[in-house]
Amino acid sequence: LIRYLISRHTYRKYIMTVLDNLPTIKEVIRQYGLHANKKLSQNFLFDLNITTKIARSCPNLSESTILEIGPGPGALTRGLLIEKARKIYAIEKDARFLPALNDVRNAYPGRLEVINGDALNHTILENLAPPVQIFSNLPYNIGTELLTNWLDPPKWPPRWETLTLMLQREVAERLVAAPNCKEYGRLSILTQWRNDVKIILRLPAKIFLPIPKVDSAVVQIKHLKVPRFDVEYSILKKIVARAFNQRRKMLRSSLKGISPDLLIKLREANINPTKRAEEISIEEYCSLAKIIGSIT
Repeated sequence: LIRYLISRHTYRKYIMTVLDNLPTIKEVIRQYGLHANKKLSQNFLFDLNITTKIARSCPNLSESTILEIGPGPGALTRGLLIEKARKIYAIEKDARFLPALNDVRNAYPGRLEVINGDALNHTILENLAPPVQIFSNLPYNIGTELLTNWLDPPKWPPRWETLTLMLQREVAERLVAAPNCKEYGRLSILTQWRNDVKIILRLPAKIFLPIPKVDSAVVQIKHLKVPRFDVEYSILKKIVARAFNQRRKMLRSSLKGISPDLLIKLREANINPTKRAEEISIEEYCSLAKIIGSIT
């Protein structure tokens, strides 16, 4: 009945407000006089319909511990809580957002803990009760470092079960890329070797304020208990790095000196030495790494 009585715009605002009986994100920003800090790469997403959609893409929220990085005024935090997240630990570096986040915490007693700190230096992940899901609208200025830390932990499997991350679309496309395309590279291989990766949502720049220069995408990464192929990570990492550092060269040139009798080992791995880095599958890289065995 409401949908017929009010306009689509008013209905949308109404739904965004009553989803959790808190003000809209725009109203929160206005209430606390908040603005995006360019130095911290902040861009606000206002639409709770989008953040609840992101939350719904993740299974077992009610049975998981959630770590959220950079909640800002709380749009994704609220989406997760609306979708029955059991417990959220939200790390926010910018103290200006704490009053707004405290309002969210008070609306959901016992389900949100807000931590004022720097995610790059925080060790809370090691102390959270499993299963742990990590969510973040990753700030562009530290996003790569955080992502690298999560994907390359000291031990595998990692402490987290899934990563659901809002990234620059270009980075997201690299994570899911397959061979024989320009996005395919080191990040694609080392991520997909021991994770399932998919893009669950593409978001145009215009839905954020201030409007960033690039579009975004939401990527979901689910770790595998055991990597797809049994190979030493350090060796695979070095081979892939060497190959893609000179990606336009043939492998016989880009990998020259990485191991004695390279041409023989390439053929033993069923890899044509005249192929280039982006033409080689993850399985082939792993086969080569296993044959090479060690790199000095």
